[in-house]
Amino acid sequence: MPGSPKVSSMKSLLLGLMVFIFEKIFIFANLKKFRPTKRKAGAASDMEACRLRRGDLLEVPRTLFIHYGIYLGDNKVAHLMPDILPAISEDKCLIGKVVTNKRLILGVLAKVATIRVDTVQDFAYGGRIIVNHMDKSFKTKPLCNEEVAERAEKLVGAKAYSLLWDNCEHFVTYCRYGRPVSSQTDKFCDIVKKIIRDQRSVLVSAALGMVLTLCVGVGPFTALPSFLITFTLWMAS
Repeated sequence: MPGSPKVSSMKSLLLGLMVFIFEKIFIFANLKKFRPTKRKAGAASDMEACRLRRGDLLEVPRTLFIHYGIYLGDNKVAHLMPDILPAISEDKCLIGKVVTNKRLILGVLAKVATIRVDTVQDFAYGGRIIVNHMDKSFKTKPLCNEEVAERAEKLVGAKAYSLLWDNCEHFVTYCRYGRPVSSQTDKFCDIVKKIIRDQRSVLVSAALGMVLTLCVGVGPFTALPSFLITFTLWMAS
C-alpha cells in the first residue's frame, strides 16, 4: 500500500541516500578550498593582490569546479558563496567567519547564498589566482573596471542561489560583461544531453525501475515515476 510503513521507509532511505551522495560530492569538491592556507600560498596571494586592479575578474581552480570573484581594491574580493547561516542568524561576527563545509552544503540544499566581501587570501585559500582569463573567450567586451566593481558592491548581501542557474560565475559575468552566463553550467548540460541521448541510459532506468518495484511493490509511488522516467529518456534519446 502507498501509505504503508514499508513505502515510507523506502522514501526516507532514498532521500537519505541522495543527500549523502550530494554531501560527499561537495565535500570532495571543496576539500582543497577549506584547507588552512599555507604561509607560502598566503605570501603569493599578497604579491598577486599588489598587481590586481579594481574590477578585475578573478578565477581560482578547484578540484571539480572554478570559483569566481570580483576584485574591489584594498585586498578585497566580492564573491558569491552558498551559505545557510545568514538565513538563520544575524550575528555578523559569526557570519563573517570562513564558510565551512556544513554551511556551504546546507546553503546549496536550501538554495540560499551570500555575495560577501573577503580578503584575497581568504578568497583564494591557497589556490592559484587567474586574472581576467574569461576576457579571451567571452564575446562581449568587458565593462570599464570601475563599473564592474560598483556592480559587485551593489549586489553584496544575501540572495537566492541555484547550483546551475545562479552561481558565482553568473555573478561575475553579470558584473563584468552585463550578462549572467556560466560555462560550467553549459558543460554540465551538454553532459546531461549526451547521457539522455545514450540509449543505454533507458535500459539502466528501466532496470532500476524494475528493482525498485520488486523491492517496494507495485504502487503509484514506484510504477508511475519509473514508467515516466524511462519513457522520457526513450523519447529524448
